[in-house]
Amino acid sequence: MTVTSTARTDLQRPDGGALRVLVVDDEANLSELLGMALRYEGWDVRTAADGGEAVRAARSFRPDAVVLDVMLPDIDGLEVLRRLRADATDVPVLFLTAKDAVEDRVAGLTAGGDDYVTKPFSLEEVVARLRGLVRRSGMAAARQEPVLSVGDLVLDEDSHEVFRGGVEVKLTATEFELLRYLMRNPRRVLSKAQILDRVWNYDFGGQANIVELYVSYLRRKVDAGRAPMIHTVRGAGYVLKPAA
Repeated sequence: MTVTSTARTDLQRPDGGALRVLVVDDEANLSELLGMALRYEGWDVRTAADGGEAVRAARSFRPDAVVLDVMLPDIDGLEVLRRLRADATDVPVLFLTAKDAVEDRVAGLTAGGDDYVTKPFSLEEVVARLRGLVRRSGMAAARQEPVLSVGDLVLDEDSHEVFRGGVEVKLTATEFELLRYLMRNPRRVLSKAQILDRVWNYDFGGQANIVELYVSYLRRKVDAGRAPMIHTVRGAGYVLKPAA
């Protein structure tokens, strides 16, 4: 299974928020990898390790798509799907399974699943399948505006220009990616591990102190002489929010 992912999503909820994806799998490592790949896309991800937890999470989280393993430790994925459908939800469901028999695929689709991926798979394939599902479901809208704004900070994803209070801020490519990630997640505390995964990719072999270094670079340019927007949350990570 490959873990590289370079595309960013051009989809969002009709209200402009991030797409919500529920990942259900009892393999913790797999759930973590899928979660990282989808968060890299800018999607809001919640995970569940068994069927009961998945049904409860779906009711509270109200996902736009579900990645659902067929084999779970309590109730199987087919039963989870039946319960989701019983709740009158037509959320798209992408089944994951180690089984590749035709009858298993038919069972999943007959139960109301929308697509099927057999393990082992690439993360890129799962992301692409999900993008197709949410597009076809009509639950997502295309991202129309390439400009991110938080307070008086503005970032244009197409031109790679950044302005704070109308004054241009010159950034390196890495600084721009770091700021873009922070601005896509305003008021959300992001850990060093999350930032490393998103900005330097999964296979980066450096230390977490590179995050501290680049955050300091960014602060000098974005917050210099102004009310700070980039804050350290001790023991948790970093958060960007409008200046008070």
